[in-house]
Amino acid sequence: MSSSPHIFEATMENFQQEVMEASSTTPVLVDVWAEWCAPCKQLMPLLEKLANEYQGAFRLAKVNADQQEQLTSSLGVRSLPTIILVKDGQAVDGFNGALPESEIRKVLEKHIELPDEDPYEKAHRLWGEGDVDGAMEILSEMNQKDPENLKVLIDLAQLKAESGDIETAEQVLESLPPEEKLQHQAKQLAARIKFLRQSAELPPVKDLEMALEQDPKDPDALHLLALHHVLQEKNAEAMELLIKLMQVDSKYKDEVAKTTLVELFEKLGNGNPDVRTYRRKLYTLMH
Repeated sequence: MSSSPHIFEATMENFQQEVMEASSTTPVLVDVWAEWCAPCKQLMPLLEKLANEYQGAFRLAKVNADQQEQLTSSLGVRSLPTIILVKDGQAVDGFNGALPESEIRKVLEKHIELPDEDPYEKAHRLWGEGDVDGAMEILSEMNQKDPENLKVLIDLAQLKAESGDIETAEQVLESLPPEEKLQHQAKQLAARIKFLRQSAELPPVKDLEMALEQDPKDPDALHLLALHHVLQEKNAEAMELLIKLMQVDSKYKDEVAKTTLVELFEKLGNGNPDVRTYRRKLYTLMH
């Protein structure tokens, strides 16, 4: 059970007071779920994240369908998960199944005002949801207000690179003070630009996969397919291919497999579990 003050267990005994009556002052999102329900387990972390993000603008009531059969039946639940938004003692909205976070937000935003969100955090949230234009607009405004904020500047350059404006991203990178170029975020940007530059020369994925079917030890195919995976953020797959390339020919193209692996390690950071796994594999190969 979550320790958050915005999340609680709803039962037949407390439902009237904690949900129906309490919703007159604070909306309540009712989540009817079960342990055996895979979509329920997929959805629950998103609902808990949003309940905490909204900072009490709504409360999340979790109803265990197996333990609260009478309550579940009285709510007219026919499938799991079932989500019901209660406001002023009435069910005003809801949905069934595991929706993506962006769709859940749309449901909430129709009825509940989101507390002021930190602009930088909002930009990263939009970025993560795929709204590159929205993230870029916020970061551009922040950059105009505070041009010396290098964290915002590098993020903006990263977005420019991902949107295809590699020249602007490179200009930003070159404009950074020497000590800033050594920071993790700047190294991530440099690696991303390098991979994007290489992408224009890559053969199609299908051609490379066919080449590896014919010869699993084809060093060119291993290297180029790994670069495709890097560009698609399939980092574990990329690192696996690079390790295979080192096993096939560690000296290939001036040890490009090792160099690319190290660049990926820097890009992802030591906290990434894949980095820890493949760093150990690289160490084993080299010793």
